[in-house]
This record gives sequence, C-alpha cells and structure tokens, in this order.
Amino acid sequence: MIDNAAPHIPDVQAESAEDTTDFGYRAVPKNAKKPLVRAVFDSVAGRYDVMNDVMSLGIHRVWKRIFMTTLAPRRDLKLLDLAGGTGDISFGWLNGGGGPAMLTDINASMLSVGRDRAVSRSLINDLTFCVVDAEAIPLADRSVDRVAIAFGLRNCTDKSAVLREARRVLRPGGRFCCLEFSRVQVAALSPIYDAWSFGVLPRMGQLIAKDSESYRYLAESIRTFPDQETLAEMMREVGLERVTYRNLSGGIAAIHSGWRL
Repeated sequence: MIDNAAPHIPDVQAESAEDTTDFGYRAVPKNAKKPLVRAVFDSVAGRYDVMNDVMSLGIHRVWKRIFMTTLAPRRDLKLLDLAGGTGDISFGWLNGGGGPAMLTDINASMLSVGRDRAVSRSLINDLTFCVVDAEAIPLADRSVDRVAIAFGLRNCTDKSAVLREARRVLRPGGRFCCLEFSRVQVAALSPIYDAWSFGVLPRMGQLIAKDSESYRYLAESIRTFPDQETLAEMMREVGLERVTYRNLSGGIAAIHSGWRL
C-alpha cells in the first residue's frame, strides 16, 4: 500500500541558500524535494489524467500534439521519455510511427498507471518501463536519438543536471525537447490565469482527487520555474545547440528544443 502521508521536512532555518531549493513557494533542503514530489504524485497518480484536463481545460492535448511534431517520430529513432508519468508522450511517439521508447519516471505509482494504459492500448510491446531519476540516467553515452520531458522538468531538484544528462545520452544529431508550463506573455491573460491557478484549481483538486495541497504545489511550481529565455540559456550552457522555443497559448506553456551536434 502506498503511504501518501507527507514526508518529514527537516528544519531549513540552519540551511544556506545553496543547500535549499524550491518546493512551490517554500524553500526546502535539496534532499527533501524528491520525497516531497514523490508524495505529491503518489497522491494524484490515479486521477492525474483527469486533473490534466482540469488544469488546462483540455488544451494540454493540443499542446502534446504540437510537441509530437517537434519530436518528429521515425521508426529508426529511439526515444527516452523522462518524467513520462502515465505515458502520453510515449504513446504519441509510437502512434506517430516512432521506434522503441523507454518510458521512465522517478515515481513508480505513475509508471504503474502508464503501464496499465499501455496494455489497454496494445502498445506494451514497443515500450520499456523503468524507474529513473532524470538527474542520473542509467544509460550509456550517445545511446538515444530523442529525449523528451513533458511537464516534468519543473519538479526536478537540479534542472541543469537533467539537461546535462539529456545531452550526454543523446547521439550526435539527437534532439532534446521539453514541454513545460512557462511565463505568460500576454498581459491580459495573467490575472485570469492566476485566479484559475490559485483559486479554482486547488478546489477542483479537492473535489476530484481529494487533494487540494498537491494541486496548490503544482500551481506554485509553475511560477517558480525558469522563464523561456532563462531555460533556453540553461540548455546552451550544458552544450545543447540550435536552441529554440515556441510559446503555446500566449506563453502558458512552451516547447524548448536543442540538439547535440
């Protein structure tokens, strides 16, 4: 049985800024974030797909279709899907004609849901499932053609480590693609988006998933995630090249892309 109780958070008063990281709007010790994130997704795994529809009013499905055109599936290409959760990106890759995919997540509860969904869609034969910390990928250098991460990078403790690992496992000519909530670029959208995120969303989380706090964290984590230009520069700093990004829905989300050349 999964224990959904929140893990103990050590006293952060004695911690230096270098020893802490964000967990939503809270500063927590770096070694506490992964257990906290794991508890969030243990709590919401069974309702995660429903809540994605609630969080984005269903628009995440359109964003993921656009993301798939960026990944450009081909049968001769191998995909590593980081923080792949319940499998949408891996499924889209395979349905789009892509080659073998490795669906990974740090959270076994999410992967379990993803595996059940793969079985129901008859996609299980082309998928490998593995619990993986995206900051330390257990694959050889230059072993995959595409690395994808969708709505997962903001939950990682060391985002630069994830980017370095993604570049390391890419073959020359391989592409890293990230779909993530980002910084709204249309001023008129901001007050509406904030009211939805901090007013409606936690209440919907309580109603649908019996968990308002996890969805409050998810909303806060979006606001503390690097903006479009900052993430693009982080990608360049780890050696990814031809880095670009595309705003979706006025910057509510964005697709970042970079190549290992």
